[in-house]
Amino acid sequence: MNYDETLEWIHNRGKFGIKPGVKRMVWMLNELDNPQDNITGVHVVGTNGKGSVVSYIRSALNENDYSVGTFTSPYIEVFNERISIDGTPISNEDLAHVANIVRPVSERMAEETELGQATEFEIITTMMFVYFGNVHPVDIVVVEAGIGATHDSTNVFKPVMTILTSIGKDHTDILGETLVEITKDKAGVIKENTPFVYHVDDTDSKQVIYKVLEENDAKGIELGRDIILLDNDKEFSFKYNDYDFNDIQLKMLGYHQMQNASLALASLLEMHDLNIVNLDMNKTVHGVEDVTWVGRIEVLQEDPTIIIDGAHNKEAVDVLIKTIKDNYADRKITVLFSCVDGKPIQYMVDELASIADEFVVTEFDFYRKKPVQDIYDAVNHPNLKQVDDYIKFVDQFDGDVLLCTGSLYFISYIKQHFSNK
Repeated sequence: MNYDETLEWIHNRGKFGIKPGVKRMVWMLNELDNPQDNITGVHVVGTNGKGSVVSYIRSALNENDYSVGTFTSPYIEVFNERISIDGTPISNEDLAHVANIVRPVSERMAEETELGQATEFEIITTMMFVYFGNVHPVDIVVVEAGIGATHDSTNVFKPVMTILTSIGKDHTDILGETLVEITKDKAGVIKENTPFVYHVDDTDSKQVIYKVLEENDAKGIELGRDIILLDNDKEFSFKYNDYDFNDIQLKMLGYHQMQNASLALASLLEMHDLNIVNLDMNKTVHGVEDVTWVGRIEVLQEDPTIIIDGAHNKEAVDVLIKTIKDNYADRKITVLFSCVDGKPIQYMVDELASIADEFVVTEFDFYRKKPVQDIYDAVNHPNLKQVDDYIKFVDQFDGDVLLCTGSLYFISYIKQHFSNK
């Protein structure tokens, strides 16, 4: 397969849906001589904040001259972003090369076993392990989980560090309806004798974490207990063990990004203390401060101001609204909204309507898109309208601030359009 054929083959796997469980992953990786055993990896799970934490860790390690592979989802502009080295997406040639290694194995699995067809995410995850494990080794691989942890396709390797960024009610049809049920799934990523850095607010959920940590003799490093974060408007101070950093100023907006950065810093420092990496502290902090992350309160244009944010669940919308209020309180906000099925749409639009002077709904080209009429019917706002050509609407926007949100898949189309311009 060439590159175009590779993408067609991968995306065609989407018809096999989401299949929780790692049996297919284990079978394919075993047939490929277990490339996942060759990496030094960090595993990042959580409802929100995974992508930001991955980016903070990568940037800090790059500042210290380490080569870093990352596995993230979804992509914003090009599919290749999902497998990257030092922030540069895998080449078209390498992507096709790795796909040609994985495809025969996946086809044999469907023919020779009762495990069935591999899903799109399982194929991509297997390709990532082959690429970093055999084809293009790097110093550290930072792996972002897809959905959950216990039964996620990425939960098939032994990391040197595991991070849980947050617990929230997303993918409840798969992970459970309550925070405790979701936490039990996330806790399945905790490995024996592997440090676990985490941020959990819910008291009952913390008890689940404590129990699993004890069972696995794993060191727990908790934000708010072991990691101390003190914010001062746009700057914050960080303390973990004997490390004490002051006046950290991120390019990423919001208190939640200070929390994400603190999780990343604690993970890096723990890796330093374990002699997994050797860090210069000034370079490490600078690497964290310098991070920008596509699609997270990202300003695409200043005049008029156009912002994209991929908030797609309750917790992410809460964080987005707080950040907008903190930074754009004196501005007139137009919300451009679209989303996919299965999201808490009523909560999302109600909360976003509270900060919107104008609310615009639309629909984008995606197989799980929410019909625009369903979105329109859910919104209660005095200044509500529907647009069909949202790209034209964005290009002709002449108001104060345009906030495009509701789905990472949706904002990726807007981001791609601006990049092409």
